[in-house]
Amino acid sequence: MRDPRATEGYVDPMAGSSVRTRAASAFEALLPSLTARATERLGRSEAVAFVARCETSLLDIYEPLEVVYGTVPLNDLVEVALDAAAERPVALRDLDRRREIDPRWYQRARQVGYVAYADRFAGSLRAVADNLDYLDELGVTYLHLMPLLEPRPGENDGGYAVRDYRAVDPRLGTMDDLSTLAGRLHERGMSLCVDLVLNHTAQEHPWAEAWQAGDPAFADFYLSFPDREMPDAYERTIVPVFPDRAPGSFTLVGDRWVWTTFWSYQWDLNWASPSVFRAMLETILWLANRGVDVFRLDAVPFLWKRLGTTCLNEPEVHRIVQALHALTRLAAPGVIFKAEAIVAPDDLVPYLGGHDRYRPECELAYHNQLMVMLWSSLATKDARLMAQSLSRMKPIPAEASWVSYVRGHDDIGWAISAEDAAAVGWDWWNHRNFLNSFFSGRFPGSYAQGALFQENPDTGDARISGSAASLCGITDDPATWRDGVRRLLLLHSVAFAYGGIPLIYMGDELATRNDLSFAGDPALAGDNRWMHRPYLDWAAAARRHDPSTLEGQVFAGLRALIAGRKDLLALRGGGETATVGVDNGHVFAWRRRHPRSGTFIGLANFSEQPQTVEAAAIGHYGWLETALSSDGPLVVREGRAHLPALGFVWLIER
Repeated sequence: MRDPRATEGYVDPMAGSSVRTRAASAFEALLPSLTARATERLGRSEAVAFVARCETSLLDIYEPLEVVYGTVPLNDLVEVALDAAAERPVALRDLDRRREIDPRWYQRARQVGYVAYADRFAGSLRAVADNLDYLDELGVTYLHLMPLLEPRPGENDGGYAVRDYRAVDPRLGTMDDLSTLAGRLHERGMSLCVDLVLNHTAQEHPWAEAWQAGDPAFADFYLSFPDREMPDAYERTIVPVFPDRAPGSFTLVGDRWVWTTFWSYQWDLNWASPSVFRAMLETILWLANRGVDVFRLDAVPFLWKRLGTTCLNEPEVHRIVQALHALTRLAAPGVIFKAEAIVAPDDLVPYLGGHDRYRPECELAYHNQLMVMLWSSLATKDARLMAQSLSRMKPIPAEASWVSYVRGHDDIGWAISAEDAAAVGWDWWNHRNFLNSFFSGRFPGSYAQGALFQENPDTGDARISGSAASLCGITDDPATWRDGVRRLLLLHSVAFAYGGIPLIYMGDELATRNDLSFAGDPALAGDNRWMHRPYLDWAAAARRHDPSTLEGQVFAGLRALIAGRKDLLALRGGGETATVGVDNGHVFAWRRRHPRSGTFIGLANFSEQPQTVEAAAIGHYGWLETALSSDGPLVVREGRAHLPALGFVWLIER
């Protein structure tokens, strides 16, 4: 086992002939017994498929484990996967077969996600299953339910302090309820995404309790130190996550300083231990056999600790995820990973396998940069920073896809680089301060009604809470609806057509405004992010078919975006997205190309006044016609394309 405190640099050998030779030799030695065991447990046909998957993914298993741990218990880990394959329900095996034939099923243009808290959407997992008609009507094919595994009692970081990976929060139901929900989703062609916290467990987790009790089998499951020497050394370079409410990254537990990156009750796992890797692999496979299709790997950048660094995005993290991914797909080839990695753009692409050579890790990752730039453009009425920032991002592998979104459950942090800001003549720090001032409603003339999250008066740093509708200026006053709804749909028009899987955050389809009732709940009052995590208002949802209502206008607008993208092959994942230079900074223009389709052009006017762009900038790609827009077919006069205020248009080469 490698010492996570090691200060030496990381050495990551390429898959040279020596590694390939060792891997091939190990597989050759394993093959006879593996074939016999797989045939006995799976039957001949399934065994042939299992062994073939093992052979084709061998290097993605063997090499990263050798790099990280020095030794490769190939037989043991393949046996874990074989056990899970033998226990996999028939319906899930059938789903695996379909997805092996269509391995990029998650890249289809019809994929549209919905993100919700199960209790706040419908009350329980059973009730979620009973309300799938609502999601079907909207056009959802991918349901991400926020933390639902059993958390610790009391304070639990919104459910991310997990006490039991193999149980559901009893407030929501049971694991059988989750499996039933997954089955009903699959019957409708929908997939289920569930959060899996990799970096830490709750201090009440059985692993943590066994570690604290001195059980030798769990002696190396958590990171701890006998005194402050090493914690102090690490903290010289670690950036604290919650500096005001949870300063420091270590907590004294008995006579040991336990690593607690987030909160004192969340203990960081020691991923330098092969035992932790094996235990988490077993956990993933067990949950996959309950019907989970997509694992959102929470806090994944924090897994590996190295002295003298920020302990973020270390190379071993990518190797660990690569091996977990390959072993998971041995038993459940229809399952995919999504990285929860809110990091700098250059650090994000590797989680999608983008290295010097492609190494499968996660099929999906959040496009945080796009989300940040959308709100920045809305506040400034200027899309130049967005075009600059997105144009500098590295391309992602064709096998991967972005998950794009306008709003999520978390606060909005302004990931704006000094280089990008300077390129458009702005100062990055002043711009961040402006965005905080604007979206908290403090800036003169601002329509936004957000709130500052974790404001630091000494440094001026802060982030933003608030629902998408409230940040767009929508209030109960109908006078705010026209522009507010146009802003909300404008943002989604880019997110839905930039490539990958677009997500709708629960309630945004109904223009749900801030809910300040959280302040009356002592358990939530200290965290104003709950203002944009209200319960779904089913009375408001009942108005979604009435075009005279706010809910009817927004619901219909999002349904039109969803229906429009389903017919556009250019919006399928795996294609190329690029910004298009136009002669008007108010307008953001982008192009999508896919090997099987013509060119797609998107235009979004972030100004509250009509704007024009030179038609030649978009017209030379071929004959483009309007596929969808906010205001009818695109008008071109005297060589200029005309866009209404806060308007958008999707153009397609027919």
